[in-house]
Amino acid sequence: MLKSIPNVLGFRSVKNKIIWSDLIGDRSSFSLESRIFHSICACLIFLSAIYFPYNLYAGLYVGSLSAFLLCIFFTYQFYYSRFKAKPHSTFLFAVIGLITFGINYFSNSGINGSTDLIWPAYLLLLLAISPYQQHLRWLIIYIIYFLCLHLLEFYYPDLVQNPFTAGQGQFIDRITAFPLPVLVIYIIIRYIRKSYDKERQVAEEKALAIEKSKVQILAQKEQLEQLNSEKDKLMSIISHDLRAPLINIQSYLGLLNSRRLDDKNRLMFETSLLQSTNGAVEMLSNLLHWSKTQMDGLDVDLQEINLLTALQSTFDMGQLLASKKEILFIHQISPAIYVTTDIDILQLVLRNIITNAVKFTPQGGKIQVNAELILNECKITVSDNGKGIAPEKQQRIFSINAESTYGTNNEKGVGLGLMLCKEFIEKVGGKIEFESNLGQGSNFFVCIPTSSKE
Repeated sequence: MLKSIPNVLGFRSVKNKIIWSDLIGDRSSFSLESRIFHSICACLIFLSAIYFPYNLYAGLYVGSLSAFLLCIFFTYQFYYSRFKAKPHSTFLFAVIGLITFGINYFSNSGINGSTDLIWPAYLLLLLAISPYQQHLRWLIIYIIYFLCLHLLEFYYPDLVQNPFTAGQGQFIDRITAFPLPVLVIYIIIRYIRKSYDKERQVAEEKALAIEKSKVQILAQKEQLEQLNSEKDKLMSIISHDLRAPLINIQSYLGLLNSRRLDDKNRLMFETSLLQSTNGAVEMLSNLLHWSKTQMDGLDVDLQEINLLTALQSTFDMGQLLASKKEILFIHQISPAIYVTTDIDILQLVLRNIITNAVKFTPQGGKIQVNAELILNECKITVSDNGKGIAPEKQQRIFSINAESTYGTNNEKGVGLGLMLCKEFIEKVGGKIEFESNLGQGSNFFVCIPTSSKE
């Protein structure tokens, strides 16, 4: 039972806030000045409704009439401002205050009454709901009016009526007048504090948003710089590595046209042209694959496939390339291994790795491909006893900034294949790693998820 009391109190608190918000209007529809005005009007209507019968009962007929007129005036102003969305009249509000306080001052004991207690609170309310440019004007008017009333009382004391007797009467007058200025001050200060806290929160959120935007801009800047670097690299590849075989072909055709080639030189030139053309075709193939993924994205079609069946054509290609350099090419993959991957991507990755192994393995060398199951992964290893990779080049081997390297028979590499392999294999949930010792060969590892058939 006791545990339910906080829940009930919390519900009532939320309900009261909703009622109060409906009464004064939300901040999205009304300015701070208007919401303060609505709050004060609601409170003054309530207090006027109390002061009207009280003053009537106490024989303060002028005060009772003033409370009644103020109740009507504030109700009218509140209704048109809150529900008709018409701006409240600061001028009318200020003039009504001057008239009401002037009458009450002389009808309620003058300087000995409670009017001077309420006066500053009403001025504070007027300043809270009026534009900034009017503040000084109303302050001066109210001070002058205040001085004039007190001077009139000083020189013509008979103008002041004293409806209360000293002691108990003055005590009741002060006690009943005290809630009005206190309530006005409370509401205005509360709204100013809430508005300040809200503005501070908004400012902090904006600062965080700006900081986040700054981080994003810096990240985009780095990305753009990387893209520009990649573009420069591509242009360098296209302008240099593609231009060279074309110049060789042009020179060869020129020699053929001049008929200055004998059979021996012709065979040498044709072998050289075949190597450079094969390198250019490989480079263009990698460039086209990479460019397509950068522009259109990579379409991945994951399937459960038999690893040996999927790579058989790739192994046949590797066997053909290796035989031209008298390299022993061996693959040992169990026909029982199934994996989940994109078959085209897997073939492209293994084709690049095997092509590189052939390129950097000397005549009479050895290349071996095998696969093993490790937990939920299939680890494919391509090993060679070729040139190996220099330590200073290993960190950049999977980036577009990797330097192009010549093979054992001066085959030209462009440094794009392994970058492409890493990017593609990660798209299908795999990874690629390597280990290499200069002059002793390299081992490349391709790990891909196994199939549910395993």
